[in-house]
Amino acid sequence: MIHGLGIDLIEVDRVAARIGKEQGFRELVFSPGEIAYCSAKAHPAEHYAARFAAKEAFFKALGTGWATGTAFNEVEVLPDPMGAPKLTLLGDTAATVGDVRIRVSLTHLSTMAAAVVVIEK
Repeated sequence: MIHGLGIDLIEVDRVAARIGKEQGFRELVFSPGEIAYCSAKAHPAEHYAARFAAKEAFFKALGTGWATGTAFNEVEVLPDPMGAPKLTLLGDTAATVGDVRIRVSLTHLSTMAAAVVVIEK
């Protein structure tokens, strides 16, 4: 059964500016796996922005926003073996949210990135 639905849209330049300007922002928001994945891409800011949108969409779908016991860098979006994006909860966030099934879809252009998240219980 669907528990929540979230969508987010963000400008790639906003994420690129934060990554390039603020030391520690990347580690606060993204998991080590996401940092390695995005940094290896030809246009890393687009990939970071899509993942940031997915995290925002996830918290909207959760219905609580960024809740106590959760962290942005514990909401990880990496490709599955077939290359499709997979959202995985890590650490305290996984324990706080509990047993859910999460579906995510990402899209990005050079200027915009978007994500849709569905949470099923």
